[in-house]
Amino acid sequence: MSELNRAVTRKELHFRKIEMRGWERSDGLYEVEGHVTDQKPEVFTAISGGRVVPAGEYIHDMGVKLVINHEMQVLEVSTFTTSAPYHDCLSAGAALQSLKGQRIASGWSSEVRRLLGGAQCCTHLMEILIPMGTAAFQSLTMIRQGEPDKLRANGTPAKVDSCYAYAANRAIVMKRWPNFYTGPKQAELEA
Repeated sequence: MSELNRAVTRKELHFRKIEMRGWERSDGLYEVEGHVTDQKPEVFTAISGGRVVPAGEYIHDMGVKLVINHEMQVLEVSTFTTSAPYHDCLSAGAALQSLKGQRIASGWSSEVRRLLGGAQCCTHLMEILIPMGTAAFQSLTMIRQGEPDKLRANGTPAKVDSCYAYAANRAIVMKRWPNFYTGPKQAELEA
């Protein structure tokens, strides 16, 4: 019997839950929300003298809401922090106002880190903003489905080589954008 097959016991040390949701609003805008909670199964005391958090209660309970338009430009930002280990954490959300006017597009993660990294903002709020970019795209997928493909400067559809499934040598590109397909030709596949 291999070492990997032996039964092992586990002791939970931490539980983090991240939720992302998107909505279409009646005013033609969209909202994307991210929410993060952290809990420990034992009493937690912050090493730097923050509050004592009883077992199972939230160490972090915080979130961000972005209001965006169809072009994915951030129009409004709001945050909440109902639980954090330090009192100073409660005001960290104000820094996210620097996202107003930014566009959720290629480079979103880098821009979030540039604007909010380090001591400029709460790490937890910044960390949920990065996947919120993907949640925004997913939220608008069905709404934007009938629109023409976005193209790079060289005329290649922006989706080509944007992820594993959309690699230029994969079946999706062969079916959807045959002129940009670089994989084996049909005759080679049948051989």
